[in-house]
Amino acid sequence: MSVLPDSMVGWIVIAVLLFWFVGAYNRLVRLRAAVLQAYATLDAALRKQLDFVQASITAALPEKDASSHSSAVAPLQAATNQLATLLGATRLHPLDPGGMAALATALQVLITAWQRQHPDAVTVFEADGTLSRPAPLLPAGAGAGAGSASGTLEPMAWPEPSAAAEIARSQFNLAVGQYNAAIVQFPALLVAWMVRLRPAAPLL
Repeated sequence: MSVLPDSMVGWIVIAVLLFWFVGAYNRLVRLRAAVLQAYATLDAALRKQLDFVQASITAALPEKDASSHSSAVAPLQAATNQLATLLGATRLHPLDPGGMAALATALQVLITAWQRQHPDAVTVFEADGTLSRPAPLLPAGAGAGAGSASGTLEPMAWPEPSAAAEIARSQFNLAVGQYNAAIVQFPALLVAWMVRLRPAAPLL
C-alpha cells in the first residue's frame, strides 16, 4: 500500500504544507541572523568601551609610586579583565542565555567600578542616542539594568561618552525580542522545535 496520495487534492495539500514550512523556516532564520548581526555591532561597541576604560587606567598610572596608585584602580582593572574574557566567550555563542546573563553581570560590575573610580565622568544615553543625563553613583548592589525588574529597561551609564553602545544594545534587544516572539507563535513553534531553534536572551 502506497503512502503517497493518489489524488490531486492530496498533492496540493502536501505542496501547501511544504511551501508553508519553507516560508516559516526562512523567516525564523532571517530573524536569527538579524540577532547575530545586531550582536556583532554590540560586540564592537562593547570592545570600544573596554578600550576606553583600559586606556584611562593606563593613563592614570603615574611614573612614580605606581604600585600605590595601581591598588586604587585594581577593582576597575579586574572588572575590565573579567568583561573582556566573558565578551570573548559570548562572541562564540551569542544566543546562549546563560552566557548573555554572565556578560550582563560583568558589564554591570565594570560600570559600577568605573562610577566609583570616576563619579563625575559618566553619561547616560537613551536608546535613540540622545543624551539623557549625567549618571548618579550607583549604590552598592544596584545594577545598571535595575530598571528592568519593573518592566522598563533603563539605559546604562557608559564610561565612554558615546551613544553607540546604548544604541547597539537597544537594537540587539529589539532583535532578540522579535526572534523570541516568532519562535513561540503557533504554528511556527513547530518549525522551531523541529530545527531546534532556542530562545535568545537580551542584554539587560
